[in-house]
Amino acid sequence: MAALHQRSVLAMIKEFRRNWHTLCDSERITVCGADAMLLALQLCTAENSRQHGGEFTVSLSDVLLTWKHFLHEKLNLPFGTMEVIDHYEDIRRTYDSFLKNSNMLDLIDVYKKCSVLTSNCENNANISASQLRDFLSGRQSAAEDETDLCVAPSPVSEHGQDNEKVKLLAKKMIYSYLNLLVNSKNDLALAHILNVPDRGLGREAFTDLKHAAREKQMSMFLVATSFIRTIELGGKGYAPSPSDPLRTHVKGLSNFINFIDKLDEILGEISNPSIAGGRILSVIKMQLTKGQNSRDPFYKAVEEVAQDLDLRIKNIINSQQGDVAVSTTDISPARPKSYAINHGTAYCGRDTVKVLLALLDEEAASAPTKNKAELLYDDENTIHHHGNSILTLFRSPIQVNNSLVKPLRERLHKSMEEKKIKMKQTLIRSQFSCTYKDDGLISRNTWNNVNSASKPSHVLHMENDLSESVNSSVGRPTIGTSAGNVHLDRSKNAKVERKSSSQTGNKSSKRKQVDLDDENILCDNGNEPPRHKNVKIPKTSNDLQNKLDGKLARVAKSNKCTAKDKLITGQTKLTQFFRL
Repeated sequence: MAALHQRSVLAMIKEFRRNWHTLCDSERITVCGADAMLLALQLCTAENSRQHGGEFTVSLSDVLLTWKHFLHEKLNLPFGTMEVIDHYEDIRRTYDSFLKNSNMLDLIDVYKKCSVLTSNCENNANISASQLRDFLSGRQSAAEDETDLCVAPSPVSEHGQDNEKVKLLAKKMIYSYLNLLVNSKNDLALAHILNVPDRGLGREAFTDLKHAAREKQMSMFLVATSFIRTIELGGKGYAPSPSDPLRTHVKGLSNFINFIDKLDEILGEISNPSIAGGRILSVIKMQLTKGQNSRDPFYKAVEEVAQDLDLRIKNIINSQQGDVAVSTTDISPARPKSYAINHGTAYCGRDTVKVLLALLDEEAASAPTKNKAELLYDDENTIHHHGNSILTLFRSPIQVNNSLVKPLRERLHKSMEEKKIKMKQTLIRSQFSCTYKDDGLISRNTWNNVNSASKPSHVLHMENDLSESVNSSVGRPTIGTSAGNVHLDRSKNAKVERKSSSQTGNKSSKRKQVDLDDENILCDNGNEPPRHKNVKIPKTSNDLQNKLDGKLARVAKSNKCTAKDKLITGQTKLTQFFRL
């Protein structure tokens, strides 16, 4: 019964190919088989779970439940007691969009399009909707199910199972190369062969390519092709920006694109489909077995699959030539079809494309895989050949650190603290830092404290006694006394002098030199009272006058020195170091 359904499905696909110009827009649309439909549905279900607050993952039970609901809904079959799937409309919408962007049609779409043809209704009666559902789900008739339960399965050795898995893997790789050669928008085929053989294009490269394709709304293969073409033909002016994530994968992408270009050259240069198909298979076989031992199981599996496909291509060509001879007996060869003129294909390679499409259609009509877990989640088959499962590839890799990701508030607080600490750090320059002048100056109090720390203890004691006496004399009401008037007059005159010196800063250099000489005289004669121009100082008592004059001279000297010698950050530390 399964073989009968398979022949009916293949006949339906051939009918679709004969009338493709009335059913679709592109000749290079590829048919999505049962396994590819299930893989696409798994990706769409995982994407739906990610959009609703989860991760890009889905369990096997959820995929199978969604698959069962999907078959009944799309074929308009009764659901019965089937469970309702959450967000099924979103999953179905994502699935249809994925197939449309990949230029693919699944078997149910082909069945619906063929049913539209009114002239071939009797041909479509060979398979019904329920039979197509049974074929896609891998279910057989009730009688066959009972007989299968009674018959014990034949034991198969582990070596035989491994050889079968390796052969299926080699078959999948070769078919993926052929599928991408015919349909450059097929992202599923690209995912299978992007890093087979190893080109250094792992999950990170695939994720970067996927994000770039989503941003530009193009297929991943076309994004990679345009990126490599721009680098090779554009020159320095078209070099990718340093922020482009594809920049780190130039070597691997260039290797992959150049290999596909080699297959395209064979497709366009050799007009004979038999020779071109054999040459394409030979080049793919050499690429897959490059650097491997001839005794390796994968090497032998690739050779066997390539020979088998070469024989099937020759059989397809013979059958097509017989069909053309039968169908064109009463048609004049001088009347070409309007839709058959170079639809995006080199004219000499168009016959080869037809043969490859027929070969891919036979693969799409093959029975689905029974072990769904190996099809959807098994990475063991591809680990040896540097690959991952489709779900693992389409899931963006997470940058895992040793520590867990902290909340946003803590990360912002930590970054702000780091910036504050960095701003507070002092810049220590050389011992010749007095030659630098910048705005990062320390306060005068700090410099006075440093000077006081460097003086002897008896000097500090004398200055403290003097400051106490001065403060006591100044703190009392001094109106009418000569000492208070002298203090007020001197402070007022000092302010006037500073103001006048700041206003005359833009005058001639000679005037500046005179002012500097006066300041030097004032700073050198610390025991003498400061001499101000045009200021008359009244006479006071000798002892108190001498103390006040010495104190004011020292204060003026320290102020003049700090105003003259601007300090920078780190000069205090260096001064203390060299004084020790």
